[in-house]
Amino acid sequence: MGKTVIVIGAGITGVSCAETLRRAGAKVTLVDRVPAGDPSQTSFGNAGILAREGVMPIANPSMLKMIPQIMFSPRSPVYMKWSYMVKLMPWAAGFMLNGTKPKAAKIITGLNTLLYDTVEKHTQLAKGTDAEHYISKGDMTFLYRHRRQFTSDRFANKTRAELGMTWTELNRDDLMDRDPHISQRYQFGLAYHHHGWITDPSAYVAALVHHFQTQGGKIHAGAVSTVGDRTVGMMDGSVLNADTIVLATGAWSKELARALGHRVPLQGERGYHLTLQGPSHMPPNPYLIIDKRFGLTPMDGFLRCAGQSEFAPLDTPPNPAAINNLRRFLYNLYPNLKHDGETTWQGTRPTLPDSLPMIGRSPNDPSVVFAFGAQHLGLTMGPKVGQLVRDIVLDRPSNIDTNAYNPSRFD
Repeated sequence: MGKTVIVIGAGITGVSCAETLRRAGAKVTLVDRVPAGDPSQTSFGNAGILAREGVMPIANPSMLKMIPQIMFSPRSPVYMKWSYMVKLMPWAAGFMLNGTKPKAAKIITGLNTLLYDTVEKHTQLAKGTDAEHYISKGDMTFLYRHRRQFTSDRFANKTRAELGMTWTELNRDDLMDRDPHISQRYQFGLAYHHHGWITDPSAYVAALVHHFQTQGGKIHAGAVSTVGDRTVGMMDGSVLNADTIVLATGAWSKELARALGHRVPLQGERGYHLTLQGPSHMPPNPYLIIDKRFGLTPMDGFLRCAGQSEFAPLDTPPNPAAINNLRRFLYNLYPNLKHDGETTWQGTRPTLPDSLPMIGRSPNDPSVVFAFGAQHLGLTMGPKVGQLVRDIVLDRPSNIDTNAYNPSRFD
């Protein structure tokens, strides 16, 4: 008889864990309060980019130099609710300390392990399911105001080159050959090779869950109140039991982990997107616009502009200034863009001070396995995290050193 497993959280991380465990012979129940692909999930609203190049931790030597500009510019990609600052300070202090070169180098190694084969891992996960056709492969283009903006970031460029990433430099004429709609604001680009993107993140996750269910996986709808000792207590008073419980509830994992006795300095980092239906033109592949720190991705009939980081309590209403900024940034890039309509969204990324996820058994309750804290890279690393969790749950040997993701590293 296979091991019984409850996976809490039907975002990309939880779904990857559940389906990978099911394929390995475990009897898996996936629990969430909303259906997979629901707009309330962070997996619904991401930029869809499989960011193989995303090895730089959020705090890094290049970013630390920009803190005054980021914090005090009215058009910064980062928002701070100043009344929240006192509560945020302990997390922020740890976050900035991890931005030094020695610490960043170790974090980069941990991130690269989870990211370097993301396109292949998504292809494996989606093969034979309706999710397959949502995967596109191609370049990932960074757009710069000018070439010196690229060359000045020596630390990031050297790091990516040493990790085997390859790119093509694009001058203004090259950019126009690829995309004649780009404004004069952007004069230089960098096309990273061997990347990919998801053309509808919500539909992709929902298709994976549909396959999971049709192949024998179970779905349980409801909100979780307690976790531990091989049980999951539900808000409606019911109790679920399993040999192992996987906690993959993103920013909402913090309180459940704390109830097990763990100190989890996880910050809910709020992000936004603007989606345009029927756009008059789209980029040929995903863009990362460096000066404004937002992503732009061509999707199935719509264009998604995603970015902004806001530090505020989880229950704070969406900030209209963040959406206005995204709209302004988008039209700085595509001044003649037209569309049939737009929708907006706000969600929460689970970010730890060292930009690394927590993956592993809880030392305080070995029946619980942590799988959360992927910050901006949950979609990118989801299938790889799923494989690591499978090996942990089934006590399989692994050739990957998971110590960097140790759940007790902040205790």
